[in-house]
Amino acid sequence: MTTAGARHRDVDKERKLIELDGQRWVQESLGADMRRLWRVDEVLWEDDTSYQHVLIGRTGQGISLFCDNDRQSTEFSQIVYHEAMMVPGFLLAEKIDNVLIVGSSEGVASRMAVDAGATRVDHVDIDQECVRACAEHLPYGYTPTELAEVERGEGAVRLHYADGWSFLEQALGRGDRYDLIVVDLPDESAEEADSQHNRLYGVEFIRRCHAVLAPGGVIGFQAGSPTVWRNTTLVRAYNRFRTVFDTVTYFGSDEHEWSFLFGRVEQLDDPVNVMLEALPQCSYQPASLDDATLIGSTVPPYSVRHQD
Repeated sequence: MTTAGARHRDVDKERKLIELDGQRWVQESLGADMRRLWRVDEVLWEDDTSYQHVLIGRTGQGISLFCDNDRQSTEFSQIVYHEAMMVPGFLLAEKIDNVLIVGSSEGVASRMAVDAGATRVDHVDIDQECVRACAEHLPYGYTPTELAEVERGEGAVRLHYADGWSFLEQALGRGDRYDLIVVDLPDESAEEADSQHNRLYGVEFIRRCHAVLAPGGVIGFQAGSPTVWRNTTLVRAYNRFRTVFDTVTYFGSDEHEWSFLFGRVEQLDDPVNVMLEALPQCSYQPASLDDATLIGSTVPPYSVRHQD
């Protein structure tokens, strides 16, 4: 937390909207030598929380969420992103009853888990201000009324404003077990190894998730970009998962720029076929992927499979 506070002071200028051609833009880093610009037509909410700089504004992709200048979700593409993150886990797990979601401030993942049949969803997010701003201003995810209910623990979803690391330690002590654990955080930073969220990408945290899995359970992580000029974090995540799980399934969204990894302790000889067989019976029927997507999006990029 001290690290996060110091980080705000060091990069405050980089987070400011820039002026170009009479318009205001978010400058998103794609690497040490690459930037992408998002035109912001209207700022709906912007502030430094205790952990990050958050901006919610109108862009060419509708109302969009940026954390530390990184696009997290947009009104236009959020369903593609969230289904790529959630649906393979629904299909690979033996059952979907108890679900743990770490991060994912918008609340879309919690809704999807309930639609998939979960009777208990523990949603853990450390940034209360960000979650509440999302509910107030995003047209997807929790509404303000729903947020108040999950904060009180009414219904299937219970929201915990907590550090994911500590929550898992407490869950292990209570004997809690989950059929699906999804970790949805801002992309791992290569430059800030000690940052708050970077800890939750490491092998030790993955093993903590592993320890609270129910038999037949699955862990899913947002794992970074598959593009060859931006795949450092994906390669790291892929190697970590292969040290922990007997079954590692890759899913690279064919309509987005992000990829996801799913780990299951038990060996599955043909995880793609498991997903294909489970899809027709799944309580959650996706709007952005089908059988062909599952077949075509589950081969890791060549540079990930053939590392030097």
